[in-house]
Amino acid sequence: MWTYDKKLEYPINIKNTNPRLAKVIISQYGGPDGELAASLRYLSQRFGMPDQKSKAILNDIGTEELAHLEMVGTIVHQLTKDASIEEIEKAGLAPYYTDHGVDVYPVSAAGVPFTAAYIAAKGDPVANLQEDLAAEQKARATYEKLIDLCRDEPDVIDPLRFLRQREIVHFQRFGEALNGVHERLAQKKFYIK
Repeated sequence: MWTYDKKLEYPINIKNTNPRLAKVIISQYGGPDGELAASLRYLSQRFGMPDQKSKAILNDIGTEELAHLEMVGTIVHQLTKDASIEEIEKAGLAPYYTDHGVDVYPVSAAGVPFTAAYIAAKGDPVANLQEDLAAEQKARATYEKLIDLCRDEPDVIDPLRFLRQREIVHFQRFGEALNGVHERLAQKKFYIK
């Protein structure tokens, strides 16, 4: 079970409304390389890990990704909460607004709704951890692109940099898990028939 502190993992205090940025940042909420997909992927894969350490790493990172989902949702909300209808239309968010108002709904920047197809869970610990390493690199790259798009918004850049750094840490932790799984499988001669 978890203990929930009713505060974000990193503070978010965005002063300027900017629906244009919200439209692209939403991808880290519900896009293919976003936090929702990452969380569900890791929390699903943990059951098939061959040892407690790798299960714990997937559980820890999966739950942290939920905290990141909350952060991204907060960013999107703060960027849109005081937007006028004209600003929403100008940002190309009229279709989103029509369906969801200013609620935060899991979609990609292109408007594609979240799908369970984003969750890679193969049932093979090596394949899963390789996928997780790639997922963290894709998320890091997405955060870097978002930082580029936020060039004049330090209130947005700062939490995005925090999130990017956490992707790097997750990548390192998944590398540790993969090394441990390889060692365990080698001891069992798992891949040798």
